[in-house]
Amino acid sequence: MHLDRYVTHGVVLLVAALISGYTFSAHLAPRAGGLDAAAAGPLTVGGDVWYGRDTSIIKPVYIPTAPLPNRAPLIYTVAAGDTLESIAKDLKIPFREITWSNPGLRLPLKAGQGLRIPPLNVPGFVVVVRKGDTLASLARAHGVDPMVIADFNRIRGQLTVGSMLVVPVDPALGPNLTSGVIADPMAPGRFMCPIPGAQIIQTFGPTSFAVEPSYNGYLHFHTGIDLLAGYGTPIDAAAGGMVTAVGFAGDFGLRVEITDSYGLVEIYAHMSSVETAVGTAVQQGTEIGQVGSTGLSIGSHLHLQLEIGGVPMDPLPLIGCNT
Repeated sequence: MHLDRYVTHGVVLLVAALISGYTFSAHLAPRAGGLDAAAAGPLTVGGDVWYGRDTSIIKPVYIPTAPLPNRAPLIYTVAAGDTLESIAKDLKIPFREITWSNPGLRLPLKAGQGLRIPPLNVPGFVVVVRKGDTLASLARAHGVDPMVIADFNRIRGQLTVGSMLVVPVDPALGPNLTSGVIADPMAPGRFMCPIPGAQIIQTFGPTSFAVEPSYNGYLHFHTGIDLLAGYGTPIDAAAGGMVTAVGFAGDFGLRVEITDSYGLVEIYAHMSSVETAVGTAVQQGTEIGQVGSTGLSIGSHLHLQLEIGGVPMDPLPLIGCNT
């Protein structure tokens, strides 16, 4: 009877010791080799690990004191009256980040449509993963290091078709061409004057110049800007991108189209000759041809037109032009 009571009491003490985390190792003889909790004390700090009791190694867990920044792409729902400029102003981002993130964007915007937007305060653009895309192919297409995309989006496995990824860009450098070369080395995110020092003789918008066709409800409308220059003057790319069209095209005469790194289409018209070809990646400042007077033109000059989804936009300001 008394023995049963002692056994029961011992079991209770043993269970209590296990629950409390009590260890008997401190009362045993030290073992040869290894770490010894008793010799080290109750807690020893060594480098970036802690040696706890019973010689176990405990890695410290760092808990952030502030929430991690949101790196997820955003979807903006267009409201009635919204324009690219008004959305960019409200969100405090360059409108080029909107066109960049929404290839094939058509204007005018329609109420209710969704626009992909990079995280606010994160310069860059959004890409949608398509069938066959890999981290390497996406990085190659945009001339960036695959680890930049992987690290920013915290990618730990295979890409999911239809998912959205953010490609961050250093605003001081701007985007890269597919070769990895900086697209706009002279003025990241802006347009350079394609003929340095040239005078702008006609601006974008309604005009009284009868040669101009009607457009957007106006009897005469100039859909770009005109730069005065002599026949054969070199024409440089206002921004870096890919040459997407070359040849004669109606009133434009001989023209070159460049889809720049932000998805904007630049049209250089009335040229006398061309120094590039479709599919060529050109840097900002690269010569693409010479001034002429082909097409609907009454004298030697360059017509520069900027389009988004086939709709002409004002290409000004141009850095280096004479106004």
